[in-house]
Amino acid sequence: MITKQTIDLVFETARLEEVIGEFVQLKKAGSNFKGLSPFTDEKTPSFMVSPVKQIWKDFSTGKGGNVISFLMEHEHFSYPEAIKWLAKKYNIEIEETEQSDEQKQQINERESMFLVSKFAKDYFHDVLMNTQKGRAIGLSYFKERGFREDTIEKFDLGYCKDEWDNFTKAALDKGYDLKYLKSTGLTIVKEGGEKDRMFDRFKGRVMFPIHSMSGRILGFGGRILTNDKKAAKYLNSPESDIYHKSKILYGLYQAKKEIAKQDNCFLVEGYTDVISFHQSGIENVVASSGTALTPEQIRLVNRLTNNITVLFDGDAAGIRASLRGIDLILEQGMNVKVVTFPDGEDPDSFAKSNSDADLKKYLEEKAQDFIEFKVSLLMKDAQNDPIKKAGLIRDIVTSISKIPDGIQREVYVQECARIMDISERVIFSELAQLINKGQKDRSRSQQTQSFQQPLKPVKEPEKPKVDTLFLLEKEIVRILLLYGNEEIELANWVHSQDKYGRPILEKEEYTNTVSNELYLNLQEDEIEFTNETFRDVYFEIIHQLNQDEQISIDRLIASENTEVSSLVTNILMDEEKYELSDWERKEVFVTDISKILPKLVTDAILNLRRVLIEVKINAIIKEAQEAEAEDQAPDFEEVTNYIELKKLLYEKLNRVI
Repeated sequence: MITKQTIDLVFETARLEEVIGEFVQLKKAGSNFKGLSPFTDEKTPSFMVSPVKQIWKDFSTGKGGNVISFLMEHEHFSYPEAIKWLAKKYNIEIEETEQSDEQKQQINERESMFLVSKFAKDYFHDVLMNTQKGRAIGLSYFKERGFREDTIEKFDLGYCKDEWDNFTKAALDKGYDLKYLKSTGLTIVKEGGEKDRMFDRFKGRVMFPIHSMSGRILGFGGRILTNDKKAAKYLNSPESDIYHKSKILYGLYQAKKEIAKQDNCFLVEGYTDVISFHQSGIENVVASSGTALTPEQIRLVNRLTNNITVLFDGDAAGIRASLRGIDLILEQGMNVKVVTFPDGEDPDSFAKSNSDADLKKYLEEKAQDFIEFKVSLLMKDAQNDPIKKAGLIRDIVTSISKIPDGIQREVYVQECARIMDISERVIFSELAQLINKGQKDRSRSQQTQSFQQPLKPVKEPEKPKVDTLFLLEKEIVRILLLYGNEEIELANWVHSQDKYGRPILEKEEYTNTVSNELYLNLQEDEIEFTNETFRDVYFEIIHQLNQDEQISIDRLIASENTEVSSLVTNILMDEEKYELSDWERKEVFVTDISKILPKLVTDAILNLRRVLIEVKINAIIKEAQEAEAEDQAPDFEEVTNYIELKKLLYEKLNRVI
């Protein structure tokens, strides 16, 4: 178990904007940073990071928290794993106490799969570097491919011995459960006979571990080294709870910083393409690992940059088959360029046969926008055939129609008209038809789905009941968090009588801190929060006040209770939300809170009392009705007293009852 001293040091050292900046492209917004949500598909930023408060909030999903909660949400870390990841990043030594058996059992299945995958990565790498067979077979192969040992270390490359169950036996000997060796696909179990037979999935293959954006091992790619025509050249881990091929880009973990720095991402096809580029000094490169490009993969890049450069082998047939990927990139609102290599070359071979400087120069000089690329690729076939040329223009306009931004579409229309020597009017007309057709198709699809569903009688939707008590408790917690340490001028309304003996309220003025004022009033009425999270936050605040006479927001944000941390973050970041919409530039100004804070505090207390009195009155009336039903005499005197008290509260709130 990680010691509290280590956890405190991690929170003191970690910079939220640095950590999140590894996963999301952040831009300055006043005193904060904003970016696209890493949890949803969006075009307008709704994700905000506050360096001052060291908290984040995703307004599109409502998620928020501190640096730990971000890693837990985004990378599915457990709390200890998030601490360890940050400790490693900031070179902090972890101090741990021995875990109990019960704590060890609490590690869930998903975490067990990650643990098994990490062991496999370390084992395969150790076999490659430190065994006779590994160096003779696996390391020799990588050296023949031109990979240096520092590059092999960087990508955690490995080798699985050409033995039926070498890895599986090693894992079982170390205490790893066969259940997770199976679920990760590292071990294949064939049932039958008296005893199940176990096989290493990747036996005889060099290993390419596939990392998540934060560096966790999700799965593996393995390349066979023999000429066995029956076996696949490359074999990937099967789909599992932690490995989804369509949502992963190989090399993203090693490339993410450079992608954000260069504001561009090179997209290649294979593992060795990525590794060779890194060795040539070009690190902002990822691979789709031989799969057709997916929207999920594109969105991973979009968190770091809005620019993708697709690198194609010099194989014309392969290029044509991959054109769909360009349209997908355009649909995501990203800028796309294309580089093609000479016939017979791919990124890996070209990087090896050219100097680092020549490779960089080639990529810069040969980058084309997608219109020039499509024209250069398809114009040879269409050059002397008007029908084919019209088809090519229609193909380019189809790609332009995928672009969500209207201004960008118009710029590309002008470019297409210039290159293809055709009027913009004709292209705009074709573009409008394609966009309208797309809208009609979507509408028709939605209608079809609704027709296929059985008709149900139409009911008036029930209006959700407003939980007034919840809202008032949240308001008190909000005031404590935001203004608890503030000192304010207050007025106390004391019950008195006029000369005719009628009850009146007289004003007494005094000074107090917001936290003391709320605490004393809640204590006086013996009010307890009905919401458990509000109650936890309130108790922690009172504990801090009793110890230090000050509220420490940082301690609440760093709470191991994720519900407390999340609530505190949501309340604090709601104050920053206006920066996303740039209200000040639009001359929409927020009221100066210091002018209304005393009223805010007083109203919060009085309103909570009012609602609690209403709850009490309703409970007494219900008891009286039950007494009447049993022929007992109901006592309404208590109700009358509470109603009088309620009237006084309304007077204080300047309300009419």
